[in-house]
Amino acid sequence: MIDGKTQLYGLLAHPAHHSRSPRMHNLSFDHWNINARYLAFDVAPGDLAAAIGGMRSLGIAGVNLSMPFKQTVIPLLDDLTPRAQRINAVNTIKNDQGRLIGDSTDGAGLFQSLQSREFDLRGQRVVILGAGGAGKAIIAAALDYQLARVDVFKRQTPSYASVANWVADLAPTGATPLQLHPYEDVTTMHDLVAQADLVINATSVGMTTAGLPVPTDVLAVLHPGQVVYDVIYHPLETAFLARAREAGCTTHNGLGMLIGQGALAFQFWTGKPMPVAAVEADLLASLAPTSK
Repeated sequence: MIDGKTQLYGLLAHPAHHSRSPRMHNLSFDHWNINARYLAFDVAPGDLAAAIGGMRSLGIAGVNLSMPFKQTVIPLLDDLTPRAQRINAVNTIKNDQGRLIGDSTDGAGLFQSLQSREFDLRGQRVVILGAGGAGKAIIAAALDYQLARVDVFKRQTPSYASVANWVADLAPTGATPLQLHPYEDVTTMHDLVAQADLVINATSVGMTTAGLPVPTDVLAVLHPGQVVYDVIYHPLETAFLARAREAGCTTHNGLGMLIGQGALAFQFWTGKPMPVAAVEADLLASLAPTSK
């Protein structure tokens, strides 16, 4: 029951109402009998400062943020966690008695979802395809998991130089070797994918079409023993994951990352673990095609 003591949490995004975050968090509040509700707020890009001001003045306990707010919100906050500082982006804010603290849980959510499936990340060789918003979050988080090496492929768009500088600055902060490569260097991609223990597609290729994020000759080097992860969760199996599964790889879609980042945000706010199994079952049911 909502009453005078109910705490409010929410999502600030544009658009926002397609989000499954309210399902995750409200189920989790109910699981722990926490007097709180989570809503989705569609905030126009020019209204972000007003929304954050409202969070302070109304005592909203915490929010998640999606694009296009993950970087523009930073000057409006009081502090950032170390991982948010590393990526210079925020997807979670906690209101600590009027002090707004920003965190980034996206990349860590992916790795925690793998750990929850008993995948030992220590000493693993990782290839990350893409260095946009999701890719950068994963790259930054990767330095926390004692990996053997991380190789990133990014297309040579106008943002390539700035990402290369960011990677060069980030690499010395961890013990894991980290290197950026042009997406167009197919020979290097071919060799590194063949050697990888974990291949992560952090691009949007495969979300709306049957496209593949790598050339077919790179697909051909996928083999049993490898883990292939696609950050896309709708569809639940992209063409890339289907081809990886046919090659004998263990495959995971982005639903684990979605739940993982939400679980870290929930714990940041409440100090309690999200009931991940119940949340996953609920989200899978919501994503299942309706029967005719």
